[in-house]
Amino acid sequence: MKLTVVGAGAVGATCADNIARKQLCDELVILDIKEGVAEGKAMDLMQTAQIEGFDTKIIGSTNDYSKTAGSNVAVITSGIPRKPGMTREELIGINAGIVKTVTENLLKHSPEVIIIVISNPMDTMTYLALKSSGLPKNRIIGMGGMLDSARFRYFLSQAMHCSPNDLQATVVGGHGDTTMIPLTRLATYCGTPVSNYLDAETLKKVAADTMVGGATLTGLLGTSAWYAPGAAGAAVVEAIVRDEKKMMACCVSLDGEYGMKDICLGVPVIVGKNGWEKIVDYKLNEEEMAAMNKSAEAVRNMNNVLATLSI
Repeated sequence: MKLTVVGAGAVGATCADNIARKQLCDELVILDIKEGVAEGKAMDLMQTAQIEGFDTKIIGSTNDYSKTAGSNVAVITSGIPRKPGMTREELIGINAGIVKTVTENLLKHSPEVIIIVISNPMDTMTYLALKSSGLPKNRIIGMGGMLDSARFRYFLSQAMHCSPNDLQATVVGGHGDTTMIPLTRLATYCGTPVSNYLDAETLKKVAADTMVGGATLTGLLGTSAWYAPGAAGAAVVEAIVRDEKKMMACCVSLDGEYGMKDICLGVPVIVGKNGWEKIVDYKLNEEEMAAMNKSAEAVRNMNNVLATLSI
């Protein structure tokens, strides 16, 4: 099993670290455009092998995609991170060209690769990767819903003073401050509705905190978060390489599901060795579907920007 992480920044390096610790592959390639960074981080990670007890071989590469040849799964983290005050929409012009080039280069050397997109704005970058690659839709996965759902569980656990591991909670829709939809109605604590323990006002605040979770961290850190995004990316990789058939929220191409077409949006899917294998219908109510449609409209507006770019 061979895996590649493109982008050796904080998110990419954290993702690679999680992949190595979990021993998800025999060989892991980290690639970056900046001279020496990928090689340095690969060496640094390899020096933890004896400490952490893993045997994965980690290789760094400065923009030499031939070293990624034969990769089963690749994670794209490339692009500039969001700066304080910057919207995900403002990232499109910069990151679209990067993601398109990375996707094309990966496919030259690994035609059977499954691609996981972390780069922002993630819904639009996932759509771009799908359209520019020509790959079957099940082999392009946006990670955002996995991260947003983890943040949702964190804020719920803080409000309930419980372990996030005892919670089931999903975020659907776009991976943006105004487009994501934390499904409070369907969230459960050890099989019981969280509404048994939290009043409507508290649940509303939890949902609001979840929606600005990324922006909150950007404000605190001065750049985008990396621990949870990197771990979420590695979790999607794990579900694929171990054929877990695990249900997780991911950004995937819709073809009639949830009443939508020609868009990549966050929905619950089953993830296994073929990529995403099935979309799960959560039977959303009227209010939730209205929010989904509003989210889709915002994502489509971002996608429309792609047509104006020379990439």
